[in-house]
Amino acid sequence: MLIRNTRLVALTDAVPRLVDVRVDDGRVVEVGPGLAGDEAVHDAGGRWLMPGLWDQHVHLGQWTLASARLDLGSARSSAEAVALVRERLAQWPDLPVIGWGHRPTAWPDNPVVSDLDAIATDQPIVLIAGDGHHGWLNTVALHALALPIRESVVSEAEWFMAYGRLAGVLGTDGTGPDAYRRSMEAAAAQGVVGVADLEFSGGVADWLARWSGGADLIRVRHACYADGLDDVLARGLRTGDPLGDDPRLTMGPLKIISDGSLNTRTAWCCEPYAEKAVPGFEEGQPNQTPEELRTLLARAAAGGLQVAVHAIGDRAVTEALAAFEGTGARGGIEHVQLTTRDDVRRMARLGVRASVQPAHLLDDRDVTERLWPGRAERCFPLRWMLDEGVEVVLGSDAPVSPLDPWLAVACAVHRSAGDREPWHPEQSITAREALAASTDGRGTVSVGHPADLVLLDADPLDGGSDRDHALRLRSFAEHVAATWVAGATAYARD
Repeated sequence: MLIRNTRLVALTDAVPRLVDVRVDDGRVVEVGPGLAGDEAVHDAGGRWLMPGLWDQHVHLGQWTLASARLDLGSARSSAEAVALVRERLAQWPDLPVIGWGHRPTAWPDNPVVSDLDAIATDQPIVLIAGDGHHGWLNTVALHALALPIRESVVSEAEWFMAYGRLAGVLGTDGTGPDAYRRSMEAAAAQGVVGVADLEFSGGVADWLARWSGGADLIRVRHACYADGLDDVLARGLRTGDPLGDDPRLTMGPLKIISDGSLNTRTAWCCEPYAEKAVPGFEEGQPNQTPEELRTLLARAAAGGLQVAVHAIGDRAVTEALAAFEGTGARGGIEHVQLTTRDDVRRMARLGVRASVQPAHLLDDRDVTERLWPGRAERCFPLRWMLDEGVEVVLGSDAPVSPLDPWLAVACAVHRSAGDREPWHPEQSITAREALAASTDGRGTVSVGHPADLVLLDADPLDGGSDRDHALRLRSFAEHVAATWVAGATAYARD
């Protein structure tokens, strides 16, 4: 393919003139004006070309399910959430209820099983918190998932294990290859060419079956968890290896959830939570001992796997870095929501990547001020990390935030939404830096790049780093004219 008459988005090198870009065998092989050739031609008509976007943290199965779920994001109390469940059951009384999005940290009451049991239905009710770290179930669902009966929510490691059994309880769960394909099509329409899939359940065999069933539109890096590590090592897979015959589906990292989350007050911190802390764990809590964490990293490193360590609290980040340093493992820390400048410097020294989801700050800024008072200036410290030389990559954590790279970029640039003032704007980064962190390490399109490309109606760098530019970036998906993955069309606007 020859893409004629295009302008290159200047993520690194500026190319002021119109150029042609030749693609062959899935790679960019020539860039320059007036290229000759008899291959298929796509006339860009002066539009802007840049490397395709990556979402480096997605739970693709959950995101695929999200459109069919009961949206509980508007609930401001247990009673409001229960009322929404009652409405859904009144509409479809013979179907299980799976909901998503409640955030009870600011509620006047805590979600309890008896509130859902009072609805008096034989259907399982499974309500997943907006941060994905707990499930609020009725007793019918607890029985169906073989979980001990309780009054409280199912949280953290116990919940992550139970999540993988939901399909058996709920019947068809909407995550077949056709459903995944639709999610990929929606992503490609935003210029996304690849995702790191950090789904809690499923393994290599699941992805191979899904891929052969047609869910093969964009690149996927499949992460495993500790319970799937033996299978990955037995297959001899290393990070970057193809899972099968198609090099677009590859092995990603070992994912480890080392602490909890802010909203559940389980992110592991150096200082106590200011309110509603979990009794006995006023600073949050780890999910492994330091020795267990190091053992997992050492096993991954010995098997050629990189590691992605979920660490939200500053103590969790410190312990994760100690494990990286002690084992020589490679990879990154997911979230890095709260940390110190010293640990940022330590990340740079160790070569540990930071995988950050900037859109989380829209939901978490007010909760942070309440639960972590005096620490907000150390939250989502993108400016610190880039200034210290840390490799930063951006993602969404979909469905916790939408699978929308333009939203992530806008939040990294302006750190706010609507008319609110930016939240600690000293940690903002530029649009060029945010886009560079969203293109899998690619700069301005050049020879040798994979032909994972997006064609845009406008230059996303045309503007400053102010509110107006951020608002423009948030809706930039409407400027996507075409997306190519390995030179094949993944999206073309009608």
